[in-house]
Amino acid sequence: MTWAPGSRAVRDRDYVARVRRHRPSALLPLIARASAAYSLESSWLESPYRKYTPWALADAARVSLACGNEYRKDANDADLLRILDMYSQLEEPYLYEHDSDEDALGRWLLRASGEQMTYQEPVFQELARAAAMLTQTTGTRQARCLGPGWEEELLGTSLSHYVGIAQLLWASAISCEGRFDPDSLEAPGAERICAEIPATTILSVAEKHFVTDAAAFRQVNEQARMTTHPLLRRYEYNPLRGTPLVRGYGPGFLAPVSQLIPAKASPLGIYYTGVARFGNAFAQDLGDLFEAYVGRQLRLLPDAAVHPEIVYGQNQALSVDWIVVTEELVLLVEVKSVRPTAHLRLANERRVDELKRMLGRAYEQIDHTAALIASGREEFAGVPADRPVHGLIVTMEPFHIVNAPVQRPQLPATTVPVTVCSISELENMVTITDAPVGRLLLERAADAQRSTYALREALLGHTHARNAVLDAGWDSYPWREAAAGKVPSEPAGTAL
Repeated sequence: MTWAPGSRAVRDRDYVARVRRHRPSALLPLIARASAAYSLESSWLESPYRKYTPWALADAARVSLACGNEYRKDANDADLLRILDMYSQLEEPYLYEHDSDEDALGRWLLRASGEQMTYQEPVFQELARAAAMLTQTTGTRQARCLGPGWEEELLGTSLSHYVGIAQLLWASAISCEGRFDPDSLEAPGAERICAEIPATTILSVAEKHFVTDAAAFRQVNEQARMTTHPLLRRYEYNPLRGTPLVRGYGPGFLAPVSQLIPAKASPLGIYYTGVARFGNAFAQDLGDLFEAYVGRQLRLLPDAAVHPEIVYGQNQALSVDWIVVTEELVLLVEVKSVRPTAHLRLANERRVDELKRMLGRAYEQIDHTAALIASGREEFAGVPADRPVHGLIVTMEPFHIVNAPVQRPQLPATTVPVTVCSISELENMVTITDAPVGRLLLERAADAQRSTYALREALLGHTHARNAVLDAGWDSYPWREAAAGKVPSEPAGTAL
């Protein structure tokens, strides 16, 4: 079931009609069961015809929840496979865009990476980072929202228990064909679970943060729409990211896409929960913690001196957030607690302005700091001016193709090499043990092709130590002993 070159692509309306042919109460459990079967890392590569990707399953579930009704036919595994096959053959806007070839390619890559690669972040790092950053890192400014008691006020329990509940729901979905049944907390053997987290807490937190129903899902789905363009529909926000469990489709709660459950307890999931409750003040608090957290990660680098931002001049101007000095180079690190917006995911007309708004200032700050160091300015006397200078922009979430030639020219030019990397890439970089990181960065920058790839590519094939900061975060959660070694700690392979 593959699309041969030259064959007609599937129209979105035909795909939607095919999904709507079946009752949601028949189709959604099939989707959830398939998602549970191919839930870990890139196990979808072993699925029939490689069609059972999490992004395809998520969209089929979204269409069924948003558009389906119960006055339709039953569904079987063959029906689901046909739906997923149609999804893989959907018309692509790239075929109809009349930009230059490079710009059209860049827009396609933005949409495809946003669609696929968000499902490929390492779960261990995502969950461990939540505690490591939010409860084990001290910011430099007075918090407005993240003060004493914020966890209970926002989450309804401690962060440790919140993540533990997400782990429990996820484990249940994987082992129970995509379901979590509250009655299981009263079954024999559940005493050990409820001794760690009371059943009332598990259920109240699940109901408040993880569970929705068809009516609420449809309302959020409609409110989140940014375009009526049929070719862009599948790239829009899927409300299952905000509430990955649904009620009303058999016993207990159904997880149409089990991979979205741990994402709810990641820093990004908590960010959206916090902003919905506290507004922009929560985002500012989180940004301060994120900057400090990046510093904690940088201090894991062996044989490196890590300096915080330097204040200079009569106006008390600031350098980049962190300056790392190694034998091979000086690394200027600017921290941006940003994530790709819907304009980037859709690759619409505002995408360039959005990218500049979020990252443009970071390039300028790195270049200006490099110039201050080279000029021998007094405040920077502790930073050597006798070695190469590189810039690193660390973002809270990945900007997957930002270093590539299709996107880099849209950002400010610099006199020193600058790479954008996600926090997960930095967490991996600082643990390399078989080569100096400075040398790796120099070799990467000297290669005209590799320097346009994601930083993760330069880290492959190297020996890594444990990341002590992440391990401390993970050790603060329930079930850590039972889960040890069972959660992927390395990034999954990419589909692009």
